Amino acid sequence: MQQTGNQQAWSVSPATEGDYAHWRKLYQGYADFYGKEMPESRAERVWSWIMNPEHEVHCILVRDEAGAPVGLAHYRPFARPLTATTGGFLDDLFVTPELRGSGAVDALFTRLREITAERGWSVLRWITMDDNYRARSKYDRVAQQTKWVTYDMAPSA
Repeated sequence: MQQTGNQQAWSVSPATEGDYAHWRKLYQGYADFYGKEMPESRAERVWSWIMNPEHEVHCILVRDEAGAPVGLAHYRPFARPLTATTGGFLDDLFVTPELRGSGAVDALFTRLREITAERGWSVLRWITMDDNYRARSKYDRVAQQTKWVTYDMAPSA
């Protein structure tokens, strides 16, 4: 898929084995943004999920005109029992900071919308930090904010 934004042609495609170094740098940027450690062992585990066609986690990369990845999206299906449908969940979305506002994220969202339709998902859902104002201003233009409040419960010790 090709998309042009601000005179830049973007392409979006699934991550491949040869993308690890670029993906790792992008994923580190994502982890840094949220103040999370990203040890190599964790990154390698996530990468192994992405490279395993049987695993539920998938990754698409937005690439610049030279084909270098400049942004990522990790997504997966999730069951929606109340509606008896399957939805898509966008776990991680990141674009290199200097390319924000360039149309790269629009290319990712366009492809994610296509994937949602292709897979027959009823919705694509994601969460973000309340104070992630720049991203939220984009999200408000491409999706509808819900009323749901998110909770995390730790497992029993």
